[in-house]
Amino acid sequence: MTRKTTILPLWLTHPEEHDYPAAASYLSLVTAPQKVAQVVKALQKAKVQEFRAKDIFRASGLSLLGVSNSHVKKDRKKVLKGTPLSPLLLVRAPGLGRVVIADGYHRLCAVYAINEDARIPCQIV
Repeated sequence: MTRKTTILPLWLTHPEEHDYPAAASYLSLVTAPQKVAQVVKALQKAKVQEFRAKDIFRASGLSLLGVSNSHVKKDRKKVLKGTPLSPLLLVRAPGLGRVVIADGYHRLCAVYAINEDARIPCQIV
């Protein structure tokens, strides 16, 4: 009987600094401009929590990008090489009944493709 090896992604303890401007850029498309800075500041102060990849997808309502996507492919290679990934930045949107992935969509897709039950660190507001 052979054992199935599960690849666990490694994670940084906090998002990288460049993730916050990336989140602001995306949020400026879906949120009122005056609120973007407020949300990003709240994200920077938020404690890191963990959620399963499959639950983040369900809560976001987004489709899974395939491993042929260049960004997903790059992040998947990082996981397989053991390079730590940056935690996701999430924003609850109760009016929409979902969570917005402000930064980390490609990382989520890459990890999900390897292990949908993987626990992913996130800062969420």
